[in-house]
Amino acid sequence: MAEEAVLGYLKNNDEIKDSGDFAAERGIDHNEIVNVIKSLHGFRYVDAQDIKRETWVLTDEGNTYATLGSPEIQLMLAIPPEGISRDELQAEKVEHVEDRVKDLLLQIQQGQVIGADDIKALKARKLIVPQTWKGYSVKKGPNYAPKRKKVVTDLTRENFQSGEWKEIEFKEYNYSAKGQPLEGGSLHPLFWNFDSLFQPQQHPARDSHDTFFLETPSTTKKLPEDYVQRVKQIHEFGGYESRGYAYDWKREEANKNLLRTHTTAVSSRMLYQLAQKPFAPKKYFSIDRVFRNEAVDRTHLAEFHQIEGLVCDQGLSLRDLIGVLHDFFSRLGMTKLKFKPAYNPYTEPSMEIFSYHEGFKKWVEVGNSGMFRPEMLRPMGLPEDVQVIAWGLSLERPTMIMYGIDNIRDLFGHKVDLGLIKKNSICRLGIE
Repeated sequence: MAEEAVLGYLKNNDEIKDSGDFAAERGIDHNEIVNVIKSLHGFRYVDAQDIKRETWVLTDEGNTYATLGSPEIQLMLAIPPEGISRDELQAEKVEHVEDRVKDLLLQIQQGQVIGADDIKALKARKLIVPQTWKGYSVKKGPNYAPKRKKVVTDLTRENFQSGEWKEIEFKEYNYSAKGQPLEGGSLHPLFWNFDSLFQPQQHPARDSHDTFFLETPSTTKKLPEDYVQRVKQIHEFGGYESRGYAYDWKREEANKNLLRTHTTAVSSRMLYQLAQKPFAPKKYFSIDRVFRNEAVDRTHLAEFHQIEGLVCDQGLSLRDLIGVLHDFFSRLGMTKLKFKPAYNPYTEPSMEIFSYHEGFKKWVEVGNSGMFRPEMLRPMGLPEDVQVIAWGLSLERPTMIMYGIDNIRDLFGHKVDLGLIKKNSICRLGIE
């Protein structure tokens, strides 16, 4: 019924502008219409474009208040002018209550639009939550026909006996199609994620509430032993004018395999490899996925991307770092920067980076930076006159600011609107 309705309507009309309205007008479940459109689009009978609308719906508590009224109004109306005892007040029942909160909730239930300040207030009280409605606009596709042709994949005995084989249409086989390529991963021991960065083993970030640890294999089998001993020494007793952390460094803790929590783990590994050769200045830049065991909300995901850059050379200072940051962020359109002192276990000094956002009319944090500590660099084998300046930022946050997206789940992850992806052009680096 739904397929006949869609194809039949397009026979005499150019477009179904809104699948939701189309389904409501014909008394057909919208999910059924959506499934039919997806199927017809796959066979190019129709061309479909995504439609998305943000609406607000009442929570369970909001529904209660819409029915009975807000508790503050119920309480106020239950108190007579002469006053009332607590026991009497608890027994009091108010039959009819009218208040602004209830009125606003009823307006939302009825699909009416209310002001932004009212939305903010109701949202703060957790009486409403956002809901995304998705549908389609539909036009005729290159293979449009008023009725779908039945294609079959197998020729049966009944087809021969009835003579149907002369009329039926067979689905084409693609004999040159290749199967899905099999990709195998490789194990990466992330001793580099914490210990080589002079991050103490009792640091909160190393707790399972913040980090994803692997069950199989749970530990690494091989590490550069001479480097491990130097890292152990610097953690326990210090060196290079550092007192260290003065604790019993445990090898079994360093052996644990985990999903990297920051791209600095990659930087650490590259710097160690650089230190095994005669020194030469280097610049490294990475964009990698990282993983954090944290609650998912509008601005946080359990996995996201980090951008990291570093410069390794002799005689570098904080002044060089600030100059590089101004140059780097100016190429992203961020020309107004200011810096705030911060703490990182592996950098000293450390700075948070802020940029003035003309749209928001306020300073927004855009990254972190610092100079890698000698406690990190010297055990690697880098010369004492070599310094490393480094900075990092998330990939998603500046992208959200650039495109005006306020929910990270609309940008990255399984809930991304594919229509947004299709409408944006591909950026090919290094191709003119």
